[in-house]
Amino acid sequence: MIYPSTISSKLPNSGQSIFSIMSGLANEHGAINLSQGFPDFNPDKKLLSLVTEGMRKGFNQYAPMPGLLSLREVIAEKTEQLYNAVYKPDSEVTVVPGATYGIFAAISAVIREDDEVIVFEPAYDCYVPAIELNGGKPIRVELKFPDFRIDWSEVAKLITFRTKMIIINTPQNPTGSILGAEDMQQLMKLVNGSDIVILSDEVYEHIIFDSKKHESVALYPELAERSFIISSFGKTYHTTGWKMGYVLAPENLTKELRRVHQFLAFSTSSPMQYAYAEILKDPSTYMDLPAFYQEKRDYFANAVRGSRFEILPCYGSYFQLLKYDKITDERDEEYAKRLTIEHGIASIPISVFYRNKTDNNVLRFCFAKSNETLDKAAEVLCKI
Repeated sequence: MIYPSTISSKLPNSGQSIFSIMSGLANEHGAINLSQGFPDFNPDKKLLSLVTEGMRKGFNQYAPMPGLLSLREVIAEKTEQLYNAVYKPDSEVTVVPGATYGIFAAISAVIREDDEVIVFEPAYDCYVPAIELNGGKPIRVELKFPDFRIDWSEVAKLITFRTKMIIINTPQNPTGSILGAEDMQQLMKLVNGSDIVILSDEVYEHIIFDSKKHESVALYPELAERSFIISSFGKTYHTTGWKMGYVLAPENLTKELRRVHQFLAFSTSSPMQYAYAEILKDPSTYMDLPAFYQEKRDYFANAVRGSRFEILPCYGSYFQLLKYDKITDERDEEYAKRLTIEHGIASIPISVFYRNKTDNNVLRFCFAKSNETLDKAAEVLCKI
């Protein structure tokens, strides 16, 4: 018998993540890994040298709990320049060890037993576990296939006196869809006069295509005053393994976020904070990102255009959805595994991001890869 025998799981329905499963399968079979969302190329050499510079300058001990002030100041400046929104570096900007951490801390800060949180599916897989661990109840709304839009009239019917939070994600992972100005107007109408908090996952804010505008909640004062905004240095600077992000929120929400943060990680890497503070002073490092990744999106799409896969629209993020119903009627999880084992290319099935395993015969492929990797993947896909 294993002691103590009375422990039961707080997340009984959560097994190994699909990202671990598919990456493990890719490694086992030597497959091209377009499943997990990370670049296979190195970050800017200047950023790497700045980390070393930070170490040599003595940034090797604990950073202040909210983050280095120099970094918080440049984040606030960037946010004001991009979205005309003023956040106080001392009390409304918090540097955290990764966006997923920021999401968990924000949910933990405000969600209590039996609070309801509206989540749009397919949803990034960290939202629901964080809600459930804090005693909350996820209220799921499916995005409308194939353009993955929100039916706001459906959302309105689900709001109750228990609704504490609405989580939005734009550009959206895993679909590559984005929210428009009309979506933000509809969201404002829904929450007007309520105490509902918005958690806006904007980690792909700088990876948006076709001259589309990123509709940050920071652009809308009525939303910003009730919102946590989560952003990621990893996605912007090709440094996902550094696990660095930040949270913007009005002072009252930031105060609660920091109450949680101080007992989870307290702070994050000092030399890396120094490096980001320096490189953020050059706006081209993030303003040039849409063109960089749009070129990769188009490169991959053109390379697979002659295949039997249907290319679905991608307006942001670095994920391309491919519909495979002309090839097989297998469920997406089964086909994703077979594609990895038999054809040597790993992807992510979209049904895993739905509670009810909604299956539209769609797989997600990450195009944040070198052109050589994309060429090899496309060659495989075009032969199927």
